[in-house]
Amino acid sequence: MQNDLIQRASRAYAEHAFGIAVELADEAIAENPRNADALHLRGLIALALRKPEDARTWLTRAIELSAHPGFCNSLCVTQLHLRDFPAAAQSARLGLRIADERFPDYGDIALLWFNLGLALQLDEQMEAAAQSYRRALGHRPDHAASHNNLGAVLNRLGDLDSAIEHTKAAIALDPDNLEAHSNLGHALLAAGRYDEAWPHFEHRWASFQTDGQTLGARAPELPIPLWRGGPLPAGASLLVLHEQGFGDALQFCRYLPMALERFARVGYVCPAPLRRLFEESLCARWPNIVLVDGDAVDLSMWTHHCPLMSLPMCFGTRIGNIPAPTPYLRADPQRARFWAERIGERSMPAVGLVWAGGHTHSRGDKRRSIAPETLAPLLSYRGVRWISLQKAEHADKQLPPAFAGQIADWMDGVGDFADTAALIDGLDLVIAVDTSVAHLAAAMGKRVWLLNRFAGCWRWLRDRDDTPWYPDMRLFTQTKRGDWTDVLTRVRTELENLGERVV
Repeated sequence: MQNDLIQRASRAYAEHAFGIAVELADEAIAENPRNADALHLRGLIALALRKPEDARTWLTRAIELSAHPGFCNSLCVTQLHLRDFPAAAQSARLGLRIADERFPDYGDIALLWFNLGLALQLDEQMEAAAQSYRRALGHRPDHAASHNNLGAVLNRLGDLDSAIEHTKAAIALDPDNLEAHSNLGHALLAAGRYDEAWPHFEHRWASFQTDGQTLGARAPELPIPLWRGGPLPAGASLLVLHEQGFGDALQFCRYLPMALERFARVGYVCPAPLRRLFEESLCARWPNIVLVDGDAVDLSMWTHHCPLMSLPMCFGTRIGNIPAPTPYLRADPQRARFWAERIGERSMPAVGLVWAGGHTHSRGDKRRSIAPETLAPLLSYRGVRWISLQKAEHADKQLPPAFAGQIADWMDGVGDFADTAALIDGLDLVIAVDTSVAHLAAAMGKRVWLLNRFAGCWRWLRDRDDTPWYPDMRLFTQTKRGDWTDVLTRVRTELENLGERVV
């Protein structure tokens, strides 16, 4: 009777008839509360019903009764859903040890290694994650997901050639793996291989993340043709879609005037914080660039559409022909005068500083941001006048009280990017982590020193201290992953050499 109930519950689970599966599994557990197989199945059903806390309870009970590597793997997956990465790694390691000691012929050992790698990767233990993915591939060389994740990890570790190799292997094994295409696009862009990269970069939505979880999304689909750079009928009009962050918009809005060379009219679905800046910088100069409210788009006004970050591909952008017509954004003169008066007369350079990004809960933000207390080597330097450009809306990004007298902070009076541009206009230099303010200042033709994380964003390429995207930007890149000490020391030295050259 027990086995029959479990078999029927398993069939119902496999057929996604979860209500029936719950009833049958519960009946089996009621008959024998120590049936580990029934408890394990009940945990799998709970996970399928998006109840990971319940699943963890059932699976833990199953393992206590019968330590099986498959049970440990299920618990590891559940803990990944709960974002308890250390516990997930512990469960995977337990499963590997049990398999080694008691189940030498266990068939899913590669999956345990893969999930251990995933737990370590999500816990920012990249070197250990790479080792785990390699162990998974040692057991299953044709495991596309292991190749893809290993490629992503190797990119983070700065080994672009190997990252590209493994991501290409993932695509060869699974051509429909959109996340692998996205990862390959990012790696090829970082390597400067733009011609190869752009088609894969078109799948970038597949690797978008919310709170660190990959969404696997697709590009937006509109009932008007997608423009990919081809020939156009006379009088065609283009609707350009906003995507990703403000920094991306500030970098790639340079393509909107270029689009006017192909279209009679270009619209951009513009977020409110960018509207005034783009109206004054772009629309005032090119009246046929129109800013569109994303909540009220009339598609009948447009013949074609294109996501903003697809425009470089449409225009055949390569390293050697990146359009860099800085300045292409400008501050309103009246607002700029207001901030210039507030900065006042000075005998030393005025330097703006941004030490953190705006996406507090993303893993990428933690990598690019600098803990405020780490800034002491910079802010203790008295040869410049420090001015904050940081919107420190979260406590962990606010400067400690001890720094209050070392930097002017007027950001409460800054409401949007037009205000930020006006403040930047009166500065001699902007020092910033990889965030939107760095793009804004560079697009205005200001001197920018970018504090760049190790193996950072694809747009900064690798192993160089300049960027073809912004002629007046210098890159100060971490030499050791996660360590800002060397970066801040180099910047401090350069500040001391700056002297009165920019005053």
